[in-house]
Amino acid sequence: MSASSPLPYVLILYYSRHGATRAMAEQIAAGVESVRGIEARLRTVPPVSPTCEAVDPEIPTEGAVYASLDDLRHCSGLAIGSPTRFGNMAAPLKHFLDGTSELWLGGALIDKPATAFTSTSSLHGGQESTLLTMLVPLLHHGMLYAGLPYSEIELMETSGGGTPYGASHLAGKRSDRPLDDHERQLSRAQGRRLARLALALGRLEGEPS
Repeated sequence: MSASSPLPYVLILYYSRHGATRAMAEQIAAGVESVRGIEARLRTVPPVSPTCEAVDPEIPTEGAVYASLDDLRHCSGLAIGSPTRFGNMAAPLKHFLDGTSELWLGGALIDKPATAFTSTSSLHGGQESTLLTMLVPLLHHGMLYAGLPYSEIELMETSGGGTPYGASHLAGKRSDRPLDDHERQLSRAQGRRLARLALALGRLEGEPS
């Protein structure tokens, strides 16, 4: 890659209501950027309003900017994050993914690595079911799903979040519990793994058949 060429990037796309999922996204970004030769791009999605006339500003007042289809189209890897809503991803993230048919039709995401992360108020509040349902649209896009292997010893030690399906966080009933050391380490490990896979798969794509 020449000095003038932009670095490949992992898109970290999330929705966060109280800040916990955003904190995880930032840790995953730190993990991505610990790998040489690739960048992290943080993006969020706007809330979904039950009132059709309600319109949010084009740029949020804080945090990451809103994602575009081009952010997704040109990424080398994807991490999606959402709080749990009855064992599933939150509506704003699903609404964004529901609007990616253009990318699906063009096969823009085929063979790119992807992963997911989530946060819940209670320990058994649907972390694993949320992660499993979040991977479904990624598989429809032809992406390669990467969870967390048990070589990450924190999976065996955590008393908060952490699953082989992806990083998770126990936010507490007031959604004010910060990430603990295990949750931070697992989030960073997930980012590192995704970055390494994105680089490796990108090199394979460039090889002659």
